[in-house]
Amino acid sequence: MPYQSGFRPGLFDQQTIFIPGGGGGLGRCIAHELAALGATVIIAGRTIEKLEKVREEITEDGGRVAGVYTGELRDEKTVVNLVNLVLENHGQIHGLVNAAGGQFPAKLRDLSLNGWNAVIENNLTSYFLLSREMYRQCFEHHGGSIVHLGADYENGMPGMGHNGAARAGLSNLTFTSSVEWARAGVRVNCVIPGFIGTTGLDRYPESAWPGLRSVVNKAPIDRHGTAAEVSAAVVFLMSEMAAFITGIDFRVDGGIHHGSGGFLFDADADAGRRSPAFNGFHRDETAHLLK
Repeated sequence: MPYQSGFRPGLFDQQTIFIPGGGGGLGRCIAHELAALGATVIIAGRTIEKLEKVREEITEDGGRVAGVYTGELRDEKTVVNLVNLVLENHGQIHGLVNAAGGQFPAKLRDLSLNGWNAVIENNLTSYFLLSREMYRQCFEHHGGSIVHLGADYENGMPGMGHNGAARAGLSNLTFTSSVEWARAGVRVNCVIPGFIGTTGLDRYPESAWPGLRSVVNKAPIDRHGTAAEVSAAVVFLMSEMAAFITGIDFRVDGGIHHGSGGFLFDADADAGRRSPAFNGFHRDETAHLLK
């Protein structure tokens, strides 16, 4: 069974899209959907085995992965050379989806400078370097679309302040670059997922699992999201249908940033069941802690 996208077939025919972080998690799902809609995708990351697995999956499903590349995306020289190599090997790139990243829980008082720097570099510096180089080497001359995957930072991020700082910076980078690069025909947007029920949740320590299960009770749509629901937002923003949209944070979070009620209003415990999940990703894997 192929990817069950809600978008029309062939939406990305004749387009090549570069997806750093396409070897797993949300990036894997996005790569699958874009390929199912006709895009030629190029994926990059740190682990060749994961990238090759995704390439095999997409090829089996009838899509096309033109290349897989490994490298340290936090290193400026590596990124400059990587983008140059991708363009040399594959010609014009039409879109960039920044889906690489990573974080870990830590209270600020216990956080080392190395830990702080690692998360800032993972979730902000690498996105800046990839965007800047894709703009300098391609988009400045041909136009294009950039979508970042971010995270909700507005009310702080207790327990992961380093990640909150990086994600706040990423949104500001989105706003700034959308203005500076607009005259070159480049749109830049940021998708902010809520709590998505993929296997990425299993990487948190087991002590955090009860909280990860119950946190969605704070949302009007009180369930975990799916990778396909996030991918659909990315695909829309990458598409011609979003031609008049740039410089936004696009939330896919069940409304959790508004909360589930107030002192005059009690949340409906069945809201999640009344908003059934969309899961068009035929290869999706649910987090073990949610089973």
